[in-house]
Amino acid sequence: MIDLYTYTTPNGRKPAILLEELELPYTIHKIDIGKGDQFRPEFKAINPNSKIPAIRDRDNDLTIFESGAILIYLAEKAGKLLPTDVAGRAKVMEWLMFQMASVGPMFGQLGHFHNAAPEKIAYAVERYHRETLRLLDVLDRQLEHHPYIAGDYSIADIATFPWVAAAKTPYLGISLAAFPNVDRWVETMKKRPAVQVGMDILQPNFNSDFGRLAVSHSTAQLTTA
Repeated sequence: MIDLYTYTTPNGRKPAILLEELELPYTIHKIDIGKGDQFRPEFKAINPNSKIPAIRDRDNDLTIFESGAILIYLAEKAGKLLPTDVAGRAKVMEWLMFQMASVGPMFGQLGHFHNAAPEKIAYAVERYHRETLRLLDVLDRQLEHHPYIAGDYSIADIATFPWVAAAKTPYLGISLAAFPNVDRWVETMKKRPAVQVGMDILQPNFNSDFGRLAVSHSTAQLTTA
């Protein structure tokens, strides 16, 4: 059984999508980052960096934080969506790191300065908007010759999709018209049942054969065995 500590952010949705794809049973513990749950001692005992998501694998009595590390761990646990041959694994890992180091941080900064900054800083908005478009172009060129980012469907797609999907929302307000291969990939991803369920975590319409909400959302329950 996997305990998933998460919230409705792009990073927070990644493990839920993968758990659905792998058909692993999991329990969702809501960490409301708007209320500061991530800074409570109970959660910091799981992730000292006070970020979601994090997981506890009760089968191995192991906790893991950082979304990329979680995806690698779960894929290896199930033996799916991460190739075992050297070349295939390297390709997935490089695109996973591309998301972790570039897509997530740059898209996130654009969203922050576009929506949450106390004052509108034109330079910051333009800088991160321009970088977001550049990264979408990188993805578009990769997807021109591949159905999925690393060739076959993998954790690289699962890591990247929630962030690119956010580009089409008012939060980022990015049109994908100039990136037809990315747009095609987004629509393909949206049709996957596991993606649909994973994106709906903590929403009223959440319905899963593998995941359930914890009885209590209190972080006081985080360290119970």
